[in-house]
Amino acid sequence: MNPLEILVQYWPRLLDGTLMTIKLTLLGALIAALVSPALALIRVHASPVAQAPLRLYVSFMRGTPILAQLFLIFYGSGQFRPFLQEWGLWTFFRDPFNCALLAFALNSTAYQTEILRGGILGVPRGEIEAAKAIGMSRISALRRVVFPHAYRIAWPALGNEVILLMKASALASVVTVFDVMGRTRQIFSKTFDFSVYLWAALIYLCITAVFVLLWRQAERRLSRHIGARHQAPATVQPLKETRA
Repeated sequence: MNPLEILVQYWPRLLDGTLMTIKLTLLGALIAALVSPALALIRVHASPVAQAPLRLYVSFMRGTPILAQLFLIFYGSGQFRPFLQEWGLWTFFRDPFNCALLAFALNSTAYQTEILRGGILGVPRGEIEAAKAIGMSRISALRRVVFPHAYRIAWPALGNEVILLMKASALASVVTVFDVMGRTRQIFSKTFDFSVYLWAALIYLCITAVFVLLWRQAERRLSRHIGARHQAPATVQPLKETRA
């Protein structure tokens, strides 16, 4: 079958898979983004004893394949079905999408936590001391000084993490979540035409290209004050005093 005929005939399924891939990626990255700042602060400021469980979690998530994590959640939850039913959680774990989303969110949280930890450690100590000197509370300093600077430092690495999460979402098809790769396998099982995998690769490429474009625009916006600060003024105007 002609590759264009494959696209024309099966584009609704590919579109459905594309939307599922975007949904998994965005929700997983968003959940991780909401949780990781607090965990990053624990990694930076907590005592070694308090950090131990978090470090164990991060090491496990970063040191094991995400496919194994997905299988542990999806198939492993069935081993605890009586307890999950008793706690009212079986409805959640019986859905493959929920299991895939949980696996991706847990995995991305571990990576985003370490990326943000590096960003927080990269904030100049003088800026933090200056915030304290002008009377900022600790929460205000975090909100107005530490995290804005940390996110600017960590922004490129966070973007890479989201891209890796998007590509890893192809593993969701092994637990019957029909993302791009899941739909592609369905189409291939009917047509036995390898060109459908080419279309899948192009879809991933387009998603990545759009994301990178948007992420770079956001990065420029976060760093716009740096360019303005380093731009030398063309002329220096004398200061004028005004009186009421």
